[in-house]
Amino acid sequence: MEYAISIRHLTKKFNNFTAVDDLSFDIPKGKIFGFLGPNGSGKSTTIRMICGVLRPTSGEGKVLGYDIIKESEKIKQNIGYMSQKFSLYEDLTVEENLDFYGNIYMLPKERLEQRKAELIEMANLKGKEKSLAGTLSGGWKQRLALGCALIHSPSLLVLDEPTAGVDPVSRREFWHTITKLVKDGITVLVTTHYMDEASICDITAFIYNSKLITIDTTANLYKKHGTNNLEDIFIDYVKKLSSRDVISSFDELKLSKD
Repeated sequence: MEYAISIRHLTKKFNNFTAVDDLSFDIPKGKIFGFLGPNGSGKSTTIRMICGVLRPTSGEGKVLGYDIIKESEKIKQNIGYMSQKFSLYEDLTVEENLDFYGNIYMLPKERLEQRKAELIEMANLKGKEKSLAGTLSGGWKQRLALGCALIHSPSLLVLDEPTAGVDPVSRREFWHTITKLVKDGITVLVTTHYMDEASICDITAFIYNSKLITIDTTANLYKKHGTNNLEDIFIDYVKKLSSRDVISSFDELKLSKD
């Protein structure tokens, strides 16, 4: 089996603080991998190491066959990254943003024009090419950011809380697009706090206090925990691993009101 991501004993320390502690996992190509955990658990640090942006303290790994330490620049050239924060240029138009990112990846002019047309169609941005990015609504900005992340036809797409602050309709449209990309062979790594989104993932991992707690197919996690609700599984892990008294469900909250 070919793996898009394969890491072994990945660890990152900042002085005496261990942000990521001995992570190992394999993600097959063409799958959606959900990387879940509370804020501050080590997700972003792990992603930065996988993307070749941050050098691990110890451990090893390969992304798309490239070594995360020795070939970090090749990794950056072959992945697309989209964060929760709108990181595009608001004083540039939709088309100018796509041009900017296409030029960063040194796409030939003919190829760039082709990709722009494909992505404007995919993101349903036709008619908005001359609109300033700063004037777009949250959902449209999200579509543009996804287009820019895909401009160079990456094999791996990394989504760091991509739908934070986006309305429910835009979220569903976004994920409809992502599932179509996966059918075309792209691998997706996503972090999200929306468990309905996480349920779409083929493989789900939970990280807590820098340690990997579990990794399995989403279907197997449902079987192990006797539920088809990832949010309940997530809460159950947090309750077991901490002293936090988290209410079990929103149904309990409803009952407590009566």
